[in-house]
Amino acid sequence: MLLPEACVANILAFTSPADVLSSSEVSSVFRLAGDSDFVWEKFLPSGYKGLLSQSTDHHQSFLSKKEFYRCFCDSILIDNARKLFKISKFSGKISYILSARDMSITHSDHSSYWSWSNVSDSRFSESAELITTDRLEINGKIQTGVLSPNTRYGAYLIMKVTKGVYGLDLVPAETSVKSNNGQVSSSATYLCCLDEKKQQMKRLFYGNREERMATTVEAVSGDGKRREPKGRDDGWMEIELGEFETREGEDDEIIMSLTEVKGYQLKGGIVIDGIEVRPESLN
Repeated sequence: MLLPEACVANILAFTSPADVLSSSEVSSVFRLAGDSDFVWEKFLPSGYKGLLSQSTDHHQSFLSKKEFYRCFCDSILIDNARKLFKISKFSGKISYILSARDMSITHSDHSSYWSWSNVSDSRFSESAELITTDRLEINGKIQTGVLSPNTRYGAYLIMKVTKGVYGLDLVPAETSVKSNNGQVSSSATYLCCLDEKKQQMKRLFYGNREERMATTVEAVSGDGKRREPKGRDDGWMEIELGEFETREGEDDEIIMSLTEVKGYQLKGGIVIDGIEVRPESLN
């Protein structure tokens, strides 16, 4: 005898979105149960209707909870288009991207230091481009209560460099993720990838400043390689700022930062799109 559809739906609600999607191949009963609102509402984030109401680009009505879920998998802009919200199709875990406008960037309101403009491949209406500064300080905040509980997260600065980039590969920047409950993750990284020919010319100009600073701020990964931005599938680059863990029933404030204030040399030509907070791959 086949299990009743309602019974199958109850079982599927205790699994994962990936399990529900794959179970649809088992039989028509599993397929129908797996399409039910009862199952997909279990995978939707709490307050999902409120999240959708904040979006400026989703006004259509949804016929099922599965359609709601698919909408969030595609990502939506919320909070006056200053944040991007997304859930993983297969795990249901929550991710956010904070726009540059949703972050604190030192001197970003001074046009001689930073310029704001629409970048064609940006997720947001504005990105911040560094014109010149000798103090680079970028900070973002997020509450763990809006994320998936009991999950290890990574924070990543989304950026790119322009053709006129200068001063970014001499001295490593310091990165950190801190929380009010005592979690701390810190490291260091260079802000652009190594160009050996340019490095030689800059060493002639700056002398041994880079060597002195490198001894102060370590920017080498565990495998002995120089830490620097990595390419993303969307054409941007990202710098890992650090990691943290969320806990059930806890709403902690996470502060994510990147600073380079010790080199004292002028630098420019970096474009900031935002900070992505996403579950680590093991989750």
